[in-house]
Amino acid sequence: MEKTIINTPNAPAPIGPYNQGIRAGNLLFISGQVALKPGSGDLANNDIIEETHQVMQNLKSILSEAGMTFNNVVKTTIFLSDMDLFGQVNEIYGKYFEADFPARETVAVKGLPKNVNIEISMIAAE
Repeated sequence: MEKTIINTPNAPAPIGPYNQGIRAGNLLFISGQVALKPGSGDLANNDIIEETHQVMQNLKSILSEAGMTFNNVVKTTIFLSDMDLFGQVNEIYGKYFEADFPARETVAVKGLPKNVNIEISMIAAE
């Protein structure tokens, strides 16, 4: 199976040995995204609302680079620093999808890169 690396300057550059996304056949696997602003590397983390919107915009940019939208997303994983953030994150996350929501799990973890509060990864399909 052929795999294609997906990278765009419209999402943050990887901060380790990974790519923003990998297309394998008709599937797109997007690495976990945090609230880094593309180009600058600054965090958009004044509050969980800003942080979640930045993460979703980063994911949207990677999907777009692969010729996809949130309508193509079939699975997401949300990592939170604190499950008390779930309600606010859930409300914002839901606004990025038009109808059929993807499968998902949300877990609280001890720590996330750059001490952020949220990280989201996705799988999309054509």
